[in-house]
Amino acid sequence: MRFDKPVSVQWVAEFIGAKLVGNEDQLCSGINEIHKVVPGDISFVDFEKYYNKCLFSPATTIIINKEVDCPEGKTLLITEDPFSAYVKIVKHFRPFEAANKMISDSAEIGEGTHLQPNVFVGNHVKIGRNCLIHPGVSIYDHSIIGDNVIIHSGTVIGSDAFYFKRRKENEIQYDKMESCGRVIIENSVEIGANCSIDKGVSGDTIIGAGTKMDNLVHIAHGVVIGKNCLLAAQVAIAGKSTLEDEVILWGQVGISKDLTVGKGAVVNAQSGVPASIAGGQAYFGSPALPAKEKMKELFWVKQIPEIWEKLKNNK
Repeated sequence: MRFDKPVSVQWVAEFIGAKLVGNEDQLCSGINEIHKVVPGDISFVDFEKYYNKCLFSPATTIIINKEVDCPEGKTLLITEDPFSAYVKIVKHFRPFEAANKMISDSAEIGEGTHLQPNVFVGNHVKIGRNCLIHPGVSIYDHSIIGDNVIIHSGTVIGSDAFYFKRRKENEIQYDKMESCGRVIIENSVEIGANCSIDKGVSGDTIIGAGTKMDNLVHIAHGVVIGKNCLLAAQVAIAGKSTLEDEVILWGQVGISKDLTVGKGAVVNAQSGVPASIAGGQAYFGSPALPAKEKMKELFWVKQIPEIWEKLKNNK
């Protein structure tokens, strides 16, 4: 998330009650998770195994729970609970705005776009030209929709990320990571009925131009889908994964988090993808393997009873 205007790191340190180490003249222009950071961003880390990844990332200001050597030119904000500090900053710069009507006064809706009855359009939403939004669609705050987009009934755009920190010492064990990202839907996308597309935790969930989705598809936080992809019914894509251009996912395919599906890959129905796969070929199974290889495997699995009988008879 970008701030409307940069703020001093000294103000941030005072706001979250942190000890400041390093560059005291830093200006902070945004806040982001580690995989989205750019220079000027604030990020946070509270697990030692991720310290180096965060400290040597493009992030300029790092909220951390231990005093460590500060990389040159950066600023550390040392506090006991970096997660809560991060959430406090998010809530300050992206506070909840209650809706008081179905179409927010701050929404921008392009020429030729038609909203059917009972469509909800939240604060600061932008919808392009010649779109058709069917009844019962909910478009949460800050979402951006391009031109010539069709969204079918019951779909939710911009719901919160499913992202929690577990606190075993508390009765209520899961602290919510507040979402301040957006959903961006590019031109000529069609989204089926009863789909859900979560906003990014701090960055953007992006649906590329020309992509088409069937009904009951779930896209989690921070997913980036390329151009001209095809997603059949009940596909689910976990957080921060990337589909390159022209990927096809048939019904009930599950994509795990933090991986990449290469350009032009085809994943057959009911497959599970636990790791990145290359483009330009078909996949099947769980875990998904190249389809020809998986079919051979299934053929030999079917031979096991016959082979077992032969082995017993030869004893």
